[in-house]
Amino acid sequence: MDLQQSILERKARVGIIGMGYVGLPLARVFTEKGFRVLGFDIDATKVGHLNAGRSYIKHVDADKVKAMRAAGFAATVDFARLEEADAIIICVPTPLTRQREPDMSYIVKTGESITPHLRRGQLVVLESTTYPGTTVEVLQPILEKSGLKAGTDFLLAFSPEREDPGNPKYSTEKIPKVVGGIDKLSQETAAALYGQVVVQVVQVSSTQAAEATKLLENIYRCINIALVNELKVLFDRMGIDVWEVIEAASTKPFGYQPFWPGPGLGGHCIPIDPFYLTWKAREYEIPTRFIELAGEINAGMPLWVVQKTADALNQTRKTINGSRILILGAAYKADVDDVRESPAIRIIELLEERGAQVCYHDPWIPRMPEMRAHPMVKTSVTLTEDLLRGTDAVVIVTAHSNVDYAWVVKHAPLVIDSRNATKAVKDGREKIVKA
Repeated sequence: MDLQQSILERKARVGIIGMGYVGLPLARVFTEKGFRVLGFDIDATKVGHLNAGRSYIKHVDADKVKAMRAAGFAATVDFARLEEADAIIICVPTPLTRQREPDMSYIVKTGESITPHLRRGQLVVLESTTYPGTTVEVLQPILEKSGLKAGTDFLLAFSPEREDPGNPKYSTEKIPKVVGGIDKLSQETAAALYGQVVVQVVQVSSTQAAEATKLLENIYRCINIALVNELKVLFDRMGIDVWEVIEAASTKPFGYQPFWPGPGLGGHCIPIDPFYLTWKAREYEIPTRFIELAGEINAGMPLWVVQKTADALNQTRKTINGSRILILGAAYKADVDDVRESPAIRIIELLEERGAQVCYHDPWIPRMPEMRAHPMVKTSVTLTEDLLRGTDAVVIVTAHSNVDYAWVVKHAPLVIDSRNATKAVKDGREKIVKA
C-alpha cells in the first residue's frame, strides 16, 4: 500500500516531534481523527506527564490527553521509534539569537535526530516558522546524510503552523493549512495528510512559498501593531485616547481593520518571525525598512510603559527607586498560560534595574518558567485588598478576563493600564493612567 492510500484510509502512523503549543494540539487532532500518533520530545518530564494522562498546556487539558491516550496516543523520548512513523512532522522552536539572527539549532538537531532512523517511503514535514529556503537549504541536506534522496526515497514538505492558543473559535482543525512540497508527490502527499484533519488545505507552488506565507501573515500584524503603538505615543502627547480613536475608526465597514496597541509584542511568532525575513533579505541586498522600523517601535514599548509609570509615580511625589510595583499579567496575551517573549518580562527587568520592588500576579502563570535570556525566579502572588493597598502602583500588562479591574482600581493607589482593561471602570478613574 502506498503512503497516500494509507493516509486516506487513516492507517498511516504519524510521528510529531515537539510536544509544545504547536505539536500537542496537532497530536490531539490527528488522534481524534483516527490516526495512530507518536509524540516525540527531548523533555522526559513532558513525556511522563502525557503518558500519565496529564497536561501542561491550558487549551489541551487533562481530559483531552486522557482521551488521546485511550485512542492509542503515546509520547516518547526514544527517537529510534521514528522508524515506526510513516509521516514525521517537525514542530520545534525557531528563536532568535541575541544578535536577532535566526537560531536554526533546534531544526538542525531535530534533522540530525531523524537521519539515522529515516527510511524509504516516509514523509517529513517541517512546521517551524522560518525564512524561505530553510526546508531545502538546511533540513534536506541533513536528512540526505542518511543516504536517502529527497523526492526519490523520501518525501519532504513545509506547512507553517497557525496555532492561536486560547482562541475558542479557531482550534487546530478549523484553521486552513498551507502546504508546499519540494516536488509534486511530496506536496500531494502532505496535502492528503493534512486534508484528513483540517477544514481546508491550501497548496502553494513550493516550500519557499509556504515558508514566506507564514512570514507575511506575522509581518502584516507586526507592522500594523507598530503603527498603532506609534500613534499611541503621539496621541498621548496630544491628550487623545488612542483606544477611543481605534474604536471610532472601526465603525467604517470597509477599508479598515482594527489593531490594538499594547506594552510590546509577545508570543513565539510576531516578535520573532519578521526578523527571519530581514536576515534572509540581506542575502539579496534588499533592505526591509518597514519590518525593521516596526520591530524598533514595538521593542520600545516596554520602556515607554516604564516611563509612563515613572511619570505617574512622580505626580504622587514618589520615584521608581524603592517603589512597590505589582505587575498584573505575565502571559504574552490574555487567558493563555504562555509567557514566551512576553513584554511583562522586559518591563519587570526595566523596573528592577531602576530600583523598584516588583511582584506579579497571573492566574495562568503560577511560576515564571526558566528562560534562556531571562533568568529571573518569581512566583505569582495572591491578589488581595491588602496587597493592592500596599503597592505604590499596579501596572496592567496582560488583561486576563478573570480579573475584576474595577475592584483593582478601587483598592490600588495608582493603576497604569497598558491594555485599556479599565475601559468600563466608572469609579476611581482619576487613579488610572493609560500607557
